Amino acid sequence: MRLAVLLLLALSTTAQAKEQPPAVERFVRRMVEQHGFERKALEETLARARVRQDIIDKISHPAERTLNWSQYRRIFLTDRRIREGAAFLRRNREALRRAEEKYGVPPRIVTAIIGVETFYGRIAGKDRVLDALYTLAFHYPKRSRFFTSELEKFLLLAREERLDPGKPRGSYAGAMGLGQFMPSSYLEYAVDFDGDGRRDIWKNETDAIGSVA
Repeated sequence: MRLAVLLLLALSTTAQAKEQPPAVERFVRRMVEQHGFERKALEETLARARVRQDIIDKISHPAERTLNWSQYRRIFLTDRRIREGAAFLRRNREALRRAEEKYGVPPRIVTAIIGVETFYGRIAGKDRVLDALYTLAFHYPKRSRFFTSELEKFLLLAREERLDPGKPRGSYAGAMGLGQFMPSSYLEYAVDFDGDGRRDIWKNETDAIGSVA
């Protein structure tokens, strides 16, 4: 009898832990009705998301502060960044040339943006994008509307690109890839610049160059 009671309590606790905020049900219903998502699969995807208090703390008290040019210069114009930028230019010369020809953006500008955003992919963020956007959409009321929209766009791009939504990593705010695109920016600007059928802004420097340009 005692074992049965303990099992019931455990099951009850598990069920409560998986309860979602009412906003999640509204979100699921909208994704099903507007975008044709399969309800059960979407609910399972969202159930995999972890609510991250550390992400809420970071976005509530960001480490970034307003800097003047001399302070920015010390951060970004280091010998190592200059060497890495020159190496990026050399190994991607052809992709950068094509990007300038197609979009009119000089190679040095594209290279500088990627260098500032992620140090050429070295600092692209380690947080699961699903966790970040879920947390901020449903547990950070101050920016809920914005991040709910970004979560919607993220799920759409994951479906389009046939990605497991639990795999992509990015910043604590959900920015992704070498150029740190939010999902809405990805859908708007990401391109398959090497013609392999995918828009990979995480590991494919050619796609990242075309997308940033």
